[in-house]
Amino acid sequence: MIRYVVDASVAIQWFFQTARDEDDLEPAVALLRAHQDGEVLFYQPSHFIAEVTAVLARKKPRADARIDVSDLLNLDLRRVESPAVYMTACDLAIRLNHHLFDTLYHAVALHTPAAILVTADRRYFDKAQPIGQIARLSDLPLPRSK
Repeated sequence: MIRYVVDASVAIQWFFQTARDEDDLEPAVALLRAHQDGEVLFYQPSHFIAEVTAVLARKKPRADARIDVSDLLNLDLRRVESPAVYMTACDLAIRLNHHLFDTLYHAVALHTPAAILVTADRRYFDKAQPIGQIARLSDLPLPRSK
């Protein structure tokens, strides 16, 4: 089973499919469908739901945001939280001079066997690529449809 950690830059695209400014929409939706079809597993840091919900609450009408948050909460996510993950995220934040909430996603991938962080955040990707276990959403092979 393929294991991914998807950051908020990927997840918010699931809920803004008609927005013209969302890059990588097709692979983001394909990744979500692969998860829903049981082809991939999602491992997430504890703040994932809060981060995506914050964007939905800020950018969508109340009724739409509530529906989307409900859909998000119904996803089968494996939450990963441990002292080792937080220490790795702290080290990455300092080493890369980057926000801790972003490095938490990468730390989860680094502490989950065979997991890859998938991001649409080119700035973080460029900094973190040498560390490994990270892929740009646009470079991810699209799962095949059933």
